[in-house]
Amino acid sequence: MRKRRESAEFSMSFLDVICCGFGAVILLLMITKTVQPQIIEASTEKLEGRIAKLQEELFELRGETTILNRDLNARREQLSEYRERIARLTGALASARSRYDSIQVEDSSNEVIVDRLAIARQSLTREMERLLAGQEITNQLIGGIPVDSEYLIFVIDTSGSMFSYAWQRMMNEMESILSIYPNVKGVQILNDMGNYMFSRYRGQWIPDTPGRRTAIMQNLRNWNVFSNSSPVEGITQAISTFSGDGKKISVYVFGDDFTGNSLNEVLNVVDRINARDNRGDRLVRIHAVGFPVLYQQAPAQQGSVHRFAALMRELTYRNGGTFVGLNDFRP
Repeated sequence: MRKRRESAEFSMSFLDVICCGFGAVILLLMITKTVQPQIIEASTEKLEGRIAKLQEELFELRGETTILNRDLNARREQLSEYRERIARLTGALASARSRYDSIQVEDSSNEVIVDRLAIARQSLTREMERLLAGQEITNQLIGGIPVDSEYLIFVIDTSGSMFSYAWQRMMNEMESILSIYPNVKGVQILNDMGNYMFSRYRGQWIPDTPGRRTAIMQNLRNWNVFSNSSPVEGITQAISTFSGDGKKISVYVFGDDFTGNSLNEVLNVVDRINARDNRGDRLVRIHAVGFPVLYQQAPAQQGSVHRFAALMRELTYRNGGTFVGLNDFRP
């Protein structure tokens, strides 16, 4: 009887342990099943949000790429146009350099000849001084115009009336004036606005050689730049830039009319910048040649011609020069 009771008590304890173990397992299963779906659901929502954001950024990048590609194509087309222009300008530069080199070669040969002539002229000059010793030369005038200058500046009216009607006559007169100065130390060509014919000789004297004189006449034939039909700017530019250092300079003004406001104002300006030296001589002589182009117009439209003649007559008188009024503008 004692052994059965002991066996029953042991069996009940074992069953309690087994039940508690199963209960614990069931609780673990219940906890695991309730928590795990919540974690998966939250992770899924976060991933979907990130995917949507990345898709939005992708669409924005695609739009920006389209715009950049369009700009790139436009830049490529512009670059192609620039390359074509560069190629054309390069060809033009090569052609200009070739012409310049040929002119330089021609000028070099001409300068050698001029140097030889200068040596011969110097020897002749010394011989003439020996023969004319004790004799006084009264003047150096040709046609009433002093030709003792060593430098020449031409101020040319390039307005439409001059270029259209009197240009060939103007070129003839310029050739005639150059012919009475067979050899000078320098030449310069300005228009009445003070613009240089040869920009690379801006502010410098053009060497006087036969080749240069030919180049001047060739360029002068088609030199049609803007003009306001007033020689004041060209005259003041010539005097202020090139006068001084005891140079003997003559300024020749070619024009047909004057459209400025005041004659006295022009005369006063020139008097101030073309001052007298210690001997009472002006820094430069000023000559003028008038072309009667506008005399073919009605009398009411000839006022600027009369003003030009009056201005040039007084200007040349004050500055040791001569005014020549032509009777015809045709060659």
